[in-house]
Amino acid sequence: YFAAERTFLAWIRTGLSLMAFGFVVARFGLFMREIAVMQGGPLPPADISQWFGPGLIGLGVLLTAAATGMHASTVKRLNRGEPFVGRPSWLGVAVAVLLVVVGVLMAVYLVAAA
Repeated sequence: YFAAERTFLAWIRTGLSLMAFGFVVARFGLFMREIAVMQGGPLPPADISQWFGPGLIGLGVLLTAAATGMHASTVKRLNRGEPFVGRPSWLGVAVAVLLVVVGVLMAVYLVAAA
């Protein structure tokens, strides 16, 4: 039970981190637009942070919801005394692949914007 609880709390921390990072990304884009306006320049067009930030927040929410469902399922199996066979977590693999793709896209965007 303690191992299941630790795993669940780790997923909660990961979801919260994604939500916090999404908030920072969204606010940074807004901050950059405000600086452009204060300097008297034209209002820059909406950039990727306007969509990327809320997307990360949504991903954090979905991750937290999926982790909650997986934890409830694990606790039910443990309560029934069913054997718990270790296997790779589909949630962990999916998040890892998604973060790799996001990281590559962010690197490409930063190189192209420079």
